[in-house]
Amino acid sequence: MIELARMNRRCCIRFRDLPFFLRRETGTLSAPAPPQPMAAADTAAISVDRLMKSYRRGGKDHAALSGVSFQLRRGERLAYLGPNGAGKTTMIRCLSGRAKPDSGSITMLGEPIDAAFVRDSLGLVPQEIALYEDLTTTENLAAFGRFHGLRGRVLRDKIQWGLQWTGLADRANDLVGTFSGGMKRRVNLACGVLHEPEVLLLDEPTVGVDPQSRQRIFAMLAELNSEGTSVLLTTHHLDEAESQCDRIVIVDHGKVVATGTFEELVRQTIGGDREVTVRLDQPLRGHGNEPLAVTGLNVTARPGERVVTTKMVEVAMGLPRLIDALSQAGYGVQDVEVQSPTLHHVFLHLTGHALRD
Repeated sequence: MIELARMNRRCCIRFRDLPFFLRRETGTLSAPAPPQPMAAADTAAISVDRLMKSYRRGGKDHAALSGVSFQLRRGERLAYLGPNGAGKTTMIRCLSGRAKPDSGSITMLGEPIDAAFVRDSLGLVPQEIALYEDLTTTENLAAFGRFHGLRGRVLRDKIQWGLQWTGLADRANDLVGTFSGGMKRRVNLACGVLHEPEVLLLDEPTVGVDPQSRQRIFAMLAELNSEGTSVLLTTHHLDEAESQCDRIVIVDHGKVVATGTFEELVRQTIGGDREVTVRLDQPLRGHGNEPLAVTGLNVTARPGERVVTTKMVEVAMGLPRLIDALSQAGYGVQDVEVQSPTLHHVFLHLTGHALRD
């Protein structure tokens, strides 16, 4: 059995940094709370209403959250996107009980976030890897399992599950400090879900990992989600939000500026137009910017260049008309590129700057 005192001496994780559901008022870990009735199926996994949070810096108050409202629906994966300084980590801190909002409300599964039912139903995987690097994979899983109130055979079974789920069974007895960043992330994720939480908070879960590890991590999350876990994640990777999440909340300057599926965000902001670029076999003739006459299309065609551009919703209908007009004007088509709207375009339209600015 691992001695908690030994681990505490060797661990860099401070008591005050732990989320509320891992804190204990004494050195003795209490037994888990009795099972609570399951929340109604139509209850939101997380409901945030007009949340406000400011910090005092340099003698002035700086608003990190300015009336943020959104919901994480049960069984969905929700991306929480915003530029640096938009309040993403502050939101995770408030949701996990590491920071107290100035005003507004948070409920999880229909209960206040400090309710015993919520404590046992919430998992947190922070951006900073929270592991004991001089303990083995098995020892880390055992430690965090005990933090969550697991004991005996249940704990042993969950440790074995965690080793298999992370794909690290062959590294069970190796020190975590010898692992790559991606391997540590996988162990960190397993430690946060050993107690089978209904709601999982992830703060930048793939920071500093290679593409292969990113795919492995999202395969792990997809498995959890398929079993009913509701997932809220912050990410700096727009492609992750677009491809891995059901809905997206975009925040800027501590406020929600848009919420919806990727398709809904595109329609709400930049429309469904696709940008079509046609490369020609010869430079365009003429003087000045003389538009190419194509019914229903606004075409940009500059004399001396070999490129014609336009935007269209129905490419299958508009592109043949464009090519036919070019052919009648004596031009041959060498190449066609069709670019659909991306989350990057939506984000720039809403915030005016790139995600990492």
